[in-house]
Amino acid sequence: MQIAICDDEQEISNMLEEKVKRLYPKSNVLLYLSGEELLLSNSCPDILLLDIQMEGKNGMETAREFRKSHKNTILIFITAFEEYVFQAFDVGAFHYLVKPFDDVKFEEILRNAVKELQDRKNRKITNSKKDVPSLLVTTGGKHIAVDLEDVIYAEVFDRKVILHTTHMDIEYYGKMKELQAKAGDDFYRPHRAYLVNFKYIRKYDATTIYLEKGQALMAKQNYKEFVKSYLRYNQRKERKNGIE
Repeated sequence: MQIAICDDEQEISNMLEEKVKRLYPKSNVLLYLSGEELLLSNSCPDILLLDIQMEGKNGMETAREFRKSHKNTILIFITAFEEYVFQAFDVGAFHYLVKPFDDVKFEEILRNAVKELQDRKNRKITNSKKDVPSLLVTTGGKHIAVDLEDVIYAEVFDRKVILHTTHMDIEYYGKMKELQAKAGDDFYRPHRAYLVNFKYIRKYDATTIYLEKGQALMAKQNYKEFVKSYLRYNQRKERKNGIE
């Protein structure tokens, strides 16, 4: 966890650093003595303790510029003046701590900020897991949940669907058409017997798709549509990576 302190008074900065280290000894604490120094550092702290009344660029001006490229940092203003409290909402401040404050109050606010940080990480993990479609199959009398993201390709053999995943092969009685509908746009059916995950394609030609764990045949009439679909997949991937 990285916590930044920006205050133009060295004594105050050192005092805040001591308080933070006492509560979170393993945290990485960064000190900045001006808003300009903070902005030039290009650091991306998890939590920022920011004074408002500073020489040069004040805390509000600093926060507005900082927010342009640091949307997720938890911002706590520290000031002796209450009149800035409403402006603090404009830059998404988590809290507004008015000097002088005691250790109890500081600990309460900082612990709440750390809890918010952890809650955000947990929500991100949960949402990430929800974004990965899963498939429930029955094989050998057991029900197995399979993340479709881990499926390299599937094939049909003797009325069974065989899922070739990154860590095992799974056979079950089912229909490829139903699997194709469940898998979505990140998969393509180049041949009646195969369904491939674009993610694991390494190369291809007009007859064969070469994957990380085997290969799949290409039906001649499907080749042009496959190429178009693969290009659309890569475009979606680029857009997604650009947003992240």
